[in-house]
Amino acid sequence: MTTHFDFPKALLERESRQLYRRRRVLETAQGAEVVVDGHACVAFCSNDYLGLANHPQVVTAFQNTANQYGVGAGASHLISGHMSPHHALEEELADFVGTERALLFSTGYMANLGVINAVVGRGDEIFADKLNHASLLDGALLSAARLWRYPHGDMDALERLLSRPLGGRRLLCSDGVFSMDGDLAPIDVLATLAAKNKARLLIDDAHGFGVLGEQGRGSLEQLGLSQGPPLILMATLGKALGCFGAFVAAEEALIETLIQLARTYVYTTALPPAVAEAARASLRLVRQDAARREQLWVLVQRFRHGSAELGLNVTPSTTPIQPLVLGDSQRVLDASAALEQRGFFVTAIRPPTVPVGSARLRITLSAVHTPEQVDRLLEALAEVCGHG
Repeated sequence: MTTHFDFPKALLERESRQLYRRRRVLETAQGAEVVVDGHACVAFCSNDYLGLANHPQVVTAFQNTANQYGVGAGASHLISGHMSPHHALEEELADFVGTERALLFSTGYMANLGVINAVVGRGDEIFADKLNHASLLDGALLSAARLWRYPHGDMDALERLLSRPLGGRRLLCSDGVFSMDGDLAPIDVLATLAAKNKARLLIDDAHGFGVLGEQGRGSLEQLGLSQGPPLILMATLGKALGCFGAFVAAEEALIETLIQLARTYVYTTALPPAVAEAARASLRLVRQDAARREQLWVLVQRFRHGSAELGLNVTPSTTPIQPLVLGDSQRVLDASAALEQRGFFVTAIRPPTVPVGSARLRITLSAVHTPEQVDRLLEALAEVCGHG
C-alpha cells in the first residue's frame, strides 16, 4: 500500500504505458489551417464544427461588448453578475430549442454536475450509458444516488434495470452524440422509457447542438423529438457555436430549481458578458446560415466515401466526428506524429478517454475545410494507417 505521494514515479509509469499527455501550443486562431508549435498544419481535431470561433461577426460582437461592459462579470449570477447579454442569450436559446427557459453555466462539465446534483441525491437512482462523457459520470458519483451503468446503447439492458422495484426518483443520463465515437444515442427510446418509468432524461448534446437537425437545433430535432418533460437538454456554446459556456433548457419549474439548488451555478462567477454576446452572434448565424451545415455534411460524406474506398477502419458515424480506431496506444501516437509530418494535425486519443484497446485518431470535420483538404487527409491516412 502506498503511504506517500510519489508524483514523479507515477508520471514515469504513465509515460511508459504511452498514456502521458502533452499540451500543444496553437499560435493562430482556430481554423482549417493553423500553426502548432511553430509548424503549419491543416487541423482535423477541433470541435469548431461550423468554423464560427473566428467568424468576423462573432469577433466584432465580442469586442463591442467588452468595450461596453468590460471583461469580467464581477460576481455570480445571483449576486450582481447577471447582465443584459446573459439574459438575452438565455431567452434566445430557449426560443431556439423550444423550451420555456434556459440557464447559462460556465462549462458543460459544470452544467451536468449542477443538474444531476440538483434533481437527485441519496436514495435516488441514476441510469447512465457506459460511454457517457466524464462530466455525466462524475455528476452521478457526486450525487450519492445509486448509479446503474448499462452497456453502450443497449436499451434492452436499460429496460431490465428499470423493471426492478422503484428506489426513489430516477434520472436517465446520456450523451446525444457520443464524443469519441460520433454515434447518436437512441433518444426516442430513452424518452419513452423515461416517461414509462416516471423518470427524467438528461441529454448532453454538446456535439449535436448547432450541427444536427434541419435548423441546427441538435439531436432532438434530428430524431424528430419535441422538447419538454421528461427531457432536460444540456448543450455547450464552445463547439459548433465557437464560443464558450453551456446552457440547460427545460420547463420553468426545473430551471428555477437549478437557480436555487445547482451549486455549480450558484457558487461561481458568471461568464464574461462579451462571451455571452459573441454566443448570441453565433446563434444568429446558426439560425440564418444553413449553408454552413450543408457544406459540413457534404464534407462528412466525402470523407466517409473516401475512407470506405481505402479500407480505413472508421467507425459508423454520420456526424462530424469520424474516429479511426487503431487499437494500440503506441500505434496511434506514431500515426498522429506521421500525419503531422505530412502537414495534418490529428490528435491521438488513448485510455482512459476511450476503453483499453480502442485508441484512435479522432478526426473531426469543419465547414471551413475544403474538399481538397479532405482528399489530402485521406491520402495521408492511407499512407500512415494502411488497411488496418
